Amino acid sequence: MRSMTGYGRRQVSRDGREMTVEVKTVNHRFLDLACRMPRALTFAEDAVRKQIGACLRRGHADVNVTYVNTRQDAREVRLDEGLALQYKEALLSARLLTRKERSSFTDQDVAWIVAQPDVVQVTVKEEDQEAVLSLLLETLAEALSDVAAMREREGKALKEDLTLHLNEVARLRDEIALLAPEVPLTYQEKMQARVRELGVKEIDPQRLAQEVALMADRCAIDEELSRLISHIAQMRQAIAQEGETGRRLDFLTQELNREANTIGSKASDAEITKLVVAMKSEIEKLREQVQNVE
Repeated sequence: MRSMTGYGRRQVSRDGREMTVEVKTVNHRFLDLACRMPRALTFAEDAVRKQIGACLRRGHADVNVTYVNTRQDAREVRLDEGLALQYKEALLSARLLTRKERSSFTDQDVAWIVAQPDVVQVTVKEEDQEAVLSLLLETLAEALSDVAAMREREGKALKEDLTLHLNEVARLRDEIALLAPEVPLTYQEKMQARVRELGVKEIDPQRLAQEVALMADRCAIDEELSRLISHIAQMRQAIAQEGETGRRLDFLTQELNREANTIGSKASDAEITKLVVAMKSEIEKLREQVQNVE
């Protein structure tokens, strides 16, 4: 059993390239991916989604990728010679206007020209996509390994908690089963006491038995108790299984709740009603935990 909650972060550097991948996963009915990566890496998004899909089956995953290229050949500096010459002529012309002559050209003048907008342009060279993709997928694989390990650890804790609550549901079911046969007898005693309170001296035994039989038929919960045994057994089996069991557990939890509601509506007994309320509370705890099972 694995949880859908996980986290992994890895950073790998090679040949002047540094890749960082962070993956966070939470529960979701299906596999839902949200990838955020630099524009220069958008070519790799399909490969990233494919690799994540091979590792995760369910859950919402946030994937954040950062990339830094510190290689000497990563950028290229270009001088716009035509624009630089225009700035030079403009500078000399300004001096001629003020001094009536064209003065010599100094290093400070060069520094001023180079600092002007668009004279010097820094461009990023096209990446070696094969090398970048290899680095990205390697880093992602390591991050996903951390996610899987955390989901395994969380799954063990979930397994223990689910078993604890399911055992309590089974115990409450057994208590209800012990009380169920007493309900018609208790009803009969209450009817007899009520008749005596009303001052009726003679009671038709056949009529009383018929009424008790009708009541016993209305409040019979044997079928529901039997189905609870089956659902509990199937849940134990699913909890013990490896792989994806979340959807099956979710369905079985709904069935447990359905049987508990039926028992509560049919059993006309205060003690059974109290046990049903406690059972529904445990089933709700099961449902909350099952939502996070892969």
